[in-house]
Amino acid sequence: MTTAEEQEKHRQAHSFGAAADAYERGRPPYPPEAVAWLVPEHARTVVDLGAGTGKLTRALRAPGREVVAVEPSAGMRERFSHVLPEVRVLEGTGESLPLPDSSADALVCAQAWHWVNPERAVPEAARVLRSGGRLGLVWNFRDLSVPWVAELDGILRDYAAAPTEDRQVDRLGEWFGPVERQHFHWHHPMTAGEVVDMIASRSYVITLEPATREELLGRVRALLDAERPAEMPYVTECYRAELGVR
Repeated sequence: MTTAEEQEKHRQAHSFGAAADAYERGRPPYPPEAVAWLVPEHARTVVDLGAGTGKLTRALRAPGREVVAVEPSAGMRERFSHVLPEVRVLEGTGESLPLPDSSADALVCAQAWHWVNPERAVPEAARVLRSGGRLGLVWNFRDLSVPWVAELDGILRDYAAAPTEDRQVDRLGEWFGPVERQHFHWHHPMTAGEVVDMIASRSYVITLEPATREELLGRVRALLDAERPAEMPYVTECYRAELGVR
């Protein structure tokens, strides 16, 4: 990756605080079956890395389980605390987790592992996890096999390149065992306004020039007016790996 590409990645990665409200309104949750696959039933302390406004955090909570959220953006942490005041949210990154050694049974990262530097984030995750603990990585993707969703994606591509497609799941190194992968197909009820908020909360849309962003969102609204969808089809892509015994 060139210096210019690194600078653009950094700019996009730190853009979300400005769109925290749109993120909360428009981003989908995560299906329960995906969360059950990612997190061991016996896990009692779970870290939600890159927690955002708590979309995954809500699904991670369970009786007898403590969930600790870690989020680098002040704007996101503020929105998180408003939505989930009972959950502890800490300032931190994948490369610098504000947690003690061997303090978590599972660490899950939703929509964010592609932003980290794996050379630093992988050993940091291993430090925080207990022996045999699990690292779970998850992304929600719009299902492009549906024609109107593919058309929506085409509009986005006309204006901005999406962030790197590299999930970095092949870079867990010697710390973790084999990586398992699973997909979950599901539908999330959404109004047209929520779809617009979901698009507006994408990093590569947030960082567009204001006039360009409004033009893009205008085209999105026109498509939604024509299609009148009541839900968004998603594919949730999940990965998990166990920490080796130390």
